[in-house]
Amino acid sequence: MHQYTIETDRLILRPLTVADAPAVFVWNSDPEVNRYMSYPLYTDVEQTRTWLRSVEGARERDGYDFGFVRKEDGLLIGSGGVYRKKGKWWRRRWWTLGYNLRRDCWGMGYATEAARAMVDFAHRKRGARIFIAEHAVDNPASGRVMEKCGMVFHHHGQYAKLDGSATFPSRSYRLEL
Repeated sequence: MHQYTIETDRLILRPLTVADAPAVFVWNSDPEVNRYMSYPLYTDVEQTRTWLRSVEGARERDGYDFGFVRKEDGLLIGSGGVYRKKGKWWRRRWWTLGYNLRRDCWGMGYATEAARAMVDFAHRKRGARIFIAEHAVDNPASGRVMEKCGMVFHHHGQYAKLDGSATFPSRSYRLEL
């Protein structure tokens, strides 16, 4: 697990811990938040603890997971990360990013603020230059976050939930710094 903290105007991005399980369970158990996510809907806070233990044990070289804490009240409102990948398309390393927020924090610019900060962090800390992200076609709000981060549409594709319960047509975006 990494020990980095990023500060933005309204957020503190910090490492997630198992102690965050009750707060994280608020969004990873919400069917509306989960609708287009790759992970299956969590039905028990222990599933959240199991995932957070895996995050705590992750190797820094593979990526960085962050909890998004709202400065004004200290509430953990979401999570996300940037992760290093080896891409067939580019024949060189690229990074992907993701984000996830409590539903009552949607539409307030928090996802864009956090995503921009994570891209900047990976660029400065690890020299990341190429970022790829995708969203379900039926979730255009996520695409707007990507566009606000400077990403441009690259191609159509699809992705599936990890448990295979759903497949989504997607739009992929690319940013090269």
